[in-house]
Amino acid sequence: VPPTAELAGLTEEIFGQWIKTKPRDALILATKVAGAASGWFVPPIRQGFTAIDRHHVEAAIEGSLRRLGVDYIDLYQVHWPDTVVPIDESMEALDRLVEAGKVRYLGTSNDSAYGLTKANTVADYEGWSRFQSIQNNFSLLNRRFLDELANVCLQEQVSLLPYSPIGGGILSGKYNAGEMPVNSRFAEYQQASEQRQRAMADRFLNDGTLASTASYLEIADAAGLAPVTLATAWSMQHDFVASTIIGARTAEQLVDSLAALDVTLDDEVLQKCDEVHAQILYPMG
Repeated sequence: VPPTAELAGLTEEIFGQWIKTKPRDALILATKVAGAASGWFVPPIRQGFTAIDRHHVEAAIEGSLRRLGVDYIDLYQVHWPDTVVPIDESMEALDRLVEAGKVRYLGTSNDSAYGLTKANTVADYEGWSRFQSIQNNFSLLNRRFLDELANVCLQEQVSLLPYSPIGGGILSGKYNAGEMPVNSRFAEYQQASEQRQRAMADRFLNDGTLASTASYLEIADAAGLAPVTLATAWSMQHDFVASTIIGARTAEQLVDSLAALDVTLDDEVLQKCDEVHAQILYPMG
């Protein structure tokens, strides 16, 4: 969902109200500080100034703590790395939050093998807190993480928190029915005024992703699983994955995602999934 100035921070406010009804130490609370989005997107917060430096990082954490109504965050993640601010300045700014007790652990997202390795090398050299996790796109339709980052995670003891495990809803099969689902994400994106959203629709929804999904639907049916359950379970079943980030527009959509918690895919199913990927390599590019 494209963020807007009106909606920025609203999730933290809503979640903050819910947190008040739960024991804080029973929750693992994660949130993010917005980075520069590599120049292709200007986050609608802090007047668009989202450098990962001391000033902006401290402003961001104070805002999150206030909206959530808590005094610390378990996992604080950089949303898009900053390629302009020197990495040592960014890591020192983040380390200050850990030293102040406002953050327990650090993570990054949408990062590269070089970016993750460089950041943690600097942190280790300086004795600062390092990135413990990385949140990147990873699914049956997007296996780019396996090219380099998976090995970095295994060697550096960094955990992946994959987002979009069902490929933005593509792997549910609803786009394979022949007609564009009404009120669906990519129906909206294809008609969006922003080129960024239209490009995202083309990346997720194309001949390759639909053909791959058709095969995954058959695999799921043969295994007695809902397509969403198969896709979510696959994303979880890697030794470098700590947890998988799921999303839904309705409460009913959560059922098949949560069912993956009790599923372990057998070798035959995994092999069939690999065969689909071998036939249609990197359908999302």
